[in-house]
Amino acid sequence: MPAAATTSWMTLFALGAFHGINPAMGWLFAVALGMQERRSSAVWRALLPLGAGHALAVAAAVGLAVLAGAVVPITFLRWSVAAILVGLGITLPLRHRHPGWTRMRVSMRQLTFWSFLMASAHGAGLMVVPVFLRLTTVAAHGSHQHLTETADTTTAVLATSVHASGYLLVTAAVAFVVFTKLGVALLRTAWFNLDLLWSIALVASGLAAVFL
Repeated sequence: MPAAATTSWMTLFALGAFHGINPAMGWLFAVALGMQERRSSAVWRALLPLGAGHALAVAAAVGLAVLAGAVVPITFLRWSVAAILVGLGITLPLRHRHPGWTRMRVSMRQLTFWSFLMASAHGAGLMVVPVFLRLTTVAAHGSHQHLTETADTTTAVLATSVHASGYLLVTAAVAFVVFTKLGVALLRTAWFNLDLLWSIALVASGLAAVFL
């Protein structure tokens, strides 16, 4: 496997891990459910739908990129993704609100849908697209090149799976530590810093969409 491809797969996993650290991506919800029911099994039960929802958001973003790449030049696709990511990064601090998760009781289906919405609204799925574009074979050279139709499905599934694995592992680890050791009080100081870091990551992903 070429070094560039290896780096891309590692980046996908690392992005998943980074997404798992963000409380808005789900671990806080899992902890809240555990505190409501006063048992750790509720935390673990929430992980599967959280992971499924996050993976669906990534798959949706990658799928849209594949469809768009079949009809528009790759250069236009890269710049479009970059503009959206940078826009999300700039506006996130202005539009963010803390959700009242501790008062919510949801089914596993609702939790999957919630995770999908959160990952989509925060641009988590879209963050994966620049790395996916780097992994995808290009059909032609020049300013009018398009994504190939071969291997895109396989690459998309693998990219989603690798990213989701990183997300789920870190989400589970953070949820366990917070539920059993730290408590949610740490968010009084950690939340703002994570919001700022997330905004920077969105902008950086947008720049990567152009230069990767």
